[in-house]
Amino acid sequence: MSRTTITCIDISFFAHATEDENKVMEAVRHLLPATQVNNIFFKKTQMRGHHGNPIILFEARIKEKEMVKAVVENLSSGLSSSDKEKLLDEVELHVERGSLYLRFHKQTAFLGQLRLDSSDPIRVRLRFTKSRLEDIVHICREIGILP
Repeated sequence: MSRTTITCIDISFFAHATEDENKVMEAVRHLLPATQVNNIFFKKTQMRGHHGNPIILFEARIKEKEMVKAVVENLSSGLSSSDKEKLLDEVELHVERGSLYLRFHKQTAFLGQLRLDSSDPIRVRLRFTKSRLEDIVHICREIGILP
């Protein structure tokens, strides 16, 4: 990934009042490489839902090159070939202004598997120095996020 131009990775997710905050964090840890999981810190913001229910927003930004590389490798190895194919088919829906947006199923992640899903997801944004769709697709193929 020496030529890869990912400048940072943003990870965000919600823990709703009905969810166990520790279990949600455990799900997110499965997206992260075991060697780096204790080096990534999430900012917590207390929020209120539409009906006044408490929600916690967790956010982290990963900028350190070796940590970015490790996270990308973990995501790439964890995604199934069918998810990679689906992502390639819909890539124009996931790329905007130099970023690739991925959404992972929270419950499946808790079980240690990575699966793309848009309902109540763990959001991951890979930010690139290049903004053209073709360049991002090329880079994602090199790093294994796309087939």
